[in-house]
Amino acid sequence: MNKTSTPRAVFVLCVCNDGYPASLEVRKLYVAIPDRSARTADLIRVIDESGEDYLYPTGYFVTCPLPARVRQALLRRRGGRPATRTGTTRTRPVRVLAGK
Repeated sequence: MNKTSTPRAVFVLCVCNDGYPASLEVRKLYVAIPDRSARTADLIRVIDESGEDYLYPTGYFVTCPLPARVRQALLRRRGGRPATRTGTTRTRPVRVLAGK
């Protein structure tokens, strides 16, 4: 990836929130921001419930590849426009309901 490209948002599913109950909700999709230095420390940068990006253990999340239409829908905020902040994609977490 070159310096002028915008990092692609990656969706991750929270599978554990030990120690972070106010910041993370289990079974909820979050946007992860690519961060090489965090990855080397076994951490992942995630936009959490506060709307800010923080580092969490990678074991708390599972990557969720999504079809393009679903990604686009999740990255849009009200009004149909993508939500962005200083070149990174930002969205509110989306609740994933467990099957009955």
